[in-house]
Amino acid sequence: MLGRSASGSLTIYFEGHALTARNGDSVAAALLANKIAVTRVTAPSGSPRGPFCMMGACFDCVAIVDGKPAVQTCLTPVRNGMRIERQKGARELAMPAWTAT
Repeated sequence: MLGRSASGSLTIYFEGHALTARNGDSVAAALLANKIAVTRVTAPSGSPRGPFCMMGACFDCVAIVDGKPAVQTCLTPVRNGMRIERQKGARELAMPAWTAT
């Protein structure tokens, strides 16, 4: 039987809710262990997406991590105090200052 040890545990926050994670886990693994499977919704239809390949190939697991959008949660290790939010729709791009008229 698989279990989760409290050894090396830390706290992360998903949409303001404190969750327990294990040191060394990826963000995706920590969210899945806490029964959170949806990390983003698609821009065209709002369809839910979450960790799928767990190796960085599909980009379905992207989320906003510590304010940075489009972070692949399956490749990002957890850190104590990390803040994660679902990414809703397409990532917004900052326009360079030279484009302003």
